[in-house]
Amino acid sequence: MHVPTIGITLGEPAGIGPEIVSKALQCNKISKRFDYRIIGPKTKFEPGKLSPSSAEAAWQALEEAFKLWEKKEIQAIVTSPVHKGNLFQIGFPYPGQTEFFASKLGVPKEKVIMAMSSPKLHLSLLSTHLSLQEAIQAITKDKIKLAAVLLLEFLKKLKSKSSLKIAIAGLNPHSGEMGHFGKEEHESYEPAIEELKRSGLLVEGPLSPDSVFKEALQGKYDGVVASYHDQGLIPFKIVSFYSGVNVTLGLPLIRTSPDHGVAIDIAGKNKADPRSLIAAIKLACKLVSKENRK
Repeated sequence: MHVPTIGITLGEPAGIGPEIVSKALQCNKISKRFDYRIIGPKTKFEPGKLSPSSAEAAWQALEEAFKLWEKKEIQAIVTSPVHKGNLFQIGFPYPGQTEFFASKLGVPKEKVIMAMSSPKLHLSLLSTHLSLQEAIQAITKDKIKLAAVLLLEFLKKLKSKSSLKIAIAGLNPHSGEMGHFGKEEHESYEPAIEELKRSGLLVEGPLSPDSVFKEALQGKYDGVVASYHDQGLIPFKIVSFYSGVNVTLGLPLIRTSPDHGVAIDIAGKNKADPRSLIAAIKLACKLVSKENRK
């Protein structure tokens, strides 16, 4: 019987990636029903010292992971953190790892959604690594609908509930206060939500972003669509920093990642906490199991 394999990249090898991967694979919290394949440089890099060669190693690990997935040698990819600035220095042409995989698969970046998942909170984001001004300009009715639909599809794989309800956070204070604090809610959010409701989905919004995450944490909603990166990531990391997982929605491959960065300041000091990576591995295993049951 074929044993499914999860590929795990080391990320930026001068960061905490090698340490948290080693710690995660030595713990007893990940499933023994899967094989795990480490993807990254065999030689060690000096912890805490970024270099063009360490960036190249991180990039090559992504390339190798994708090729292994194409050849069906691995069934999911868990990516350790990379240092985007270091990658950009050697010409990495993507804003991040999410966009790397989207490009490899020929999926337009506007069809890919970044989501965050933890036992306490689930959310999807209308944009990822954009300036706030660019993120606002990127909001469209179709993007709101996509983020909601993909979040609901993802939640169906995690929860046994027959009906799932999500909230859509507005962009402006008090969701625009009937247009007095901004018109985006009326122009983009309300039409999108009406169409989602007409299709039979349980969606509520646009809701005031200063209270919607609290309501989700209290169980009123199964997930939240956040309007931009920090609107969602700030509350998420406050409550789920060591249990949160970044998961890419909209791609034909399963890709998860821990919700933190390379932590250059503690690299090589045996201080890195592997819990978020462990959660990312466990989620990848769960999603692979769901796929195999189809």
